[in-house]
Amino acid sequence: MTGWADLVADQIRRVQRDLESTLDGLDPALLDRAPRPGANTIGWLAWHLTRSHDRNVSELRGAPQLWIASRWNERFGRAPDPGETGFGHTPAQLGAFRSPLAAELVAYHAAVVEMVLSYLRDAPEDDLTRVVNSPTLGDTRTVQQRLVGVVAEGLQHVGQMAYLRGLLTP
Repeated sequence: MTGWADLVADQIRRVQRDLESTLDGLDPALLDRAPRPGANTIGWLAWHLTRSHDRNVSELRGAPQLWIASRWNERFGRAPDPGETGFGHTPAQLGAFRSPLAAELVAYHAAVVEMVLSYLRDAPEDDLTRVVNSPTLGDTRTVQQRLVGVVAEGLQHVGQMAYLRGLLTP
């Protein structure tokens, strides 16, 4: 890995540790409990951040998303839609979301982390400046912009998950 890739890999591993720690021993009933109607749940946040990482880095790699290629969508009881990451979900969609067991969330996330680390191991030093089009979002950004979003979103969402766990745990 290059210097920048090592830094990103360390952050991705931190998100993984924090996600696993937050879900470890969690009462399954709390996965889909919202602190108020229309709010994000722990399970939805874990799914959403993992879907976002899968979509973003798969697009950087020019490879199919694990969500579809490895049939994770079937294990989650969801459609094989490459654009379905939870971005823009309405309060009704948030309320209708049902998580699989925490072990499935952790397993999907671990598979995505391995895919991200594989990309980072093979990425050329100058890859950060490469411009990549997102067919699912219809925008164009540099690899650096996409990776900053992946890391920032990952850290933000695991923090939200940990906060919700503390808020909801009696």
